[in-house]
Amino acid sequence: MADWAVLVVMPFVAAALGYVTKRIAIEMMFRPLRFVGIPHTFLGWQGVVPRNAERTIRIAAELLTTRLLDAREVFARVDAGLLAKELELGLLIEVDAITRDVMAKHHPGLWEALPVLAQDVIVKQVQAGSPEAVRKIVEALQDNIDQVLDIKEMAVSTLRRDPALMVRLVKDISRPEMAFIARSGIYFGFVLGLVQTLVWALTREPIVLPLFGMCIGWTTDWLAIKLVFFPRERKFGFQGIFQKRRDEVAQQYGKLIADEVMTVPNILQAVLNGPRADRLKALVHKVVWQTVDEQASLARPVVMAAIGADRLKEMKREAAIKAVERLPDTIRHAEGYLTETLDVGNTIATKMRDLTRAEYEDLLRPAFRRDEWKLIAVGAAIGFLVGELQVLLL
Repeated sequence: MADWAVLVVMPFVAAALGYVTKRIAIEMMFRPLRFVGIPHTFLGWQGVVPRNAERTIRIAAELLTTRLLDAREVFARVDAGLLAKELELGLLIEVDAITRDVMAKHHPGLWEALPVLAQDVIVKQVQAGSPEAVRKIVEALQDNIDQVLDIKEMAVSTLRRDPALMVRLVKDISRPEMAFIARSGIYFGFVLGLVQTLVWALTREPIVLPLFGMCIGWTTDWLAIKLVFFPRERKFGFQGIFQKRRDEVAQQYGKLIADEVMTVPNILQAVLNGPRADRLKALVHKVVWQTVDEQASLARPVVMAAIGADRLKEMKREAAIKAVERLPDTIRHAEGYLTETLDVGNTIATKMRDLTRAEYEDLLRPAFRRDEWKLIAVGAAIGFLVGELQVLLL
């Protein structure tokens, strides 16, 4: 009876072993975020995805900028007039503050001597030119977006700044694949367990259990990972699960990039503080100077006599600097409009459907391709140890 019970239980133990090794492999893919153990040795572990984050980020950014997102195409959708309307309240507030700050700083005596009504008239005159200034800046940006914004560098910087974000991106788009890997361990493990049971019944050799345990851990891990991606094309009624979910992944990936990476605040951060920030600042300075000159044109002789050419020049420079500093607060009023208009998520999802099978695979595979063998080896080692434990129990 005891022998029959052992033989009956063996395939189920193998199935459990297959599942457990898969769950451990999945956890080891994403955790821990940083290396835990003795540095510069093999005595420790860092999740496969965070360990390969830099390489994955570079590949994802390259794919994003070369195949999925064209900055000119996306920013061409922005309507300067609608944007100015969305920014109207914010512009009025910021222009009011900038004008009063600049006047009070550079000509305090004259400004304080003016009646409140006269101060308001000057502020409103400058405010009147702000919609046209927005139009000029938008049009200039659309014509020169590649010189002002480096999308690839922005994506790399955003993902590098938050290591957990890259892990979350990979983890979120691969949830069904990870679930498939875990489930497959049960099926593959059970089948191999039947073979193990037969060999054990015929030989009764203790070495059979640890060897089959190692084989189950190794084979099920290897098969599960391969079946996620292969075959790329449907063959014999089967297709790699990641390839099969292409449309679903496209929508999900596009939304994740739009919500986490290519957000309006992140774009603005890249434009204002990225490697090409000086070009935007020069553009804003030019438009602000032109706007001030245009609004002051009717009273230019009086202004020049009261303030002087040098001081007026310094005031325009100060106004431009403050306009750049306050840009994030100003743009916040139009964040909803810009997010909807740029439509990054749907743009990426649409273009993902044009990728080749291999290019599409690169959304996920690079995250753990280099260290796949480690995950498989860990599964084999665990299987061997469980096999030895079975020997001891028997």
